[in-house]
Amino acid sequence: MQVAFYWYPKCGTCRKAKKWLDENHVTYEEVHIVENPPSRLMLEDLYKKSGLELKKFFNTSGQKYRELGLKDKIKDASEDELLDLLASDGMLIKRPLTTDGKQVTVGFKEEDFKKSWT
Repeated sequence: MQVAFYWYPKCGTCRKAKKWLDENHVTYEEVHIVENPPSRLMLEDLYKKSGLELKKFFNTSGQKYRELGLKDKIKDASEDELLDLLASDGMLIKRPLTTDGKQVTVGFKEEDFKKSWT
């Protein structure tokens, strides 16, 4: 599978990650995370492959996250409830979300990108 790069074009972190991918000649498919968010099934798969806590998939600094008061709800929610929430709105997902079907990175840390995408 080609690398899928779920991003939001107005997001500065996403633009930095995109620039890094371009500079390192990584071939990827851009996917607008709000217009074409990953499905619940795909999110569950990515979460399990990532080895990360499901909470790490949330865009905790986003307006939508604050509007919905998720900071408190997230502590007690079940895995299914959290996945349903993430799948309900691309703006709730931490971005960029990058995967080749085997590896997954959430957000942009250059060292993680180097490890996963070069």
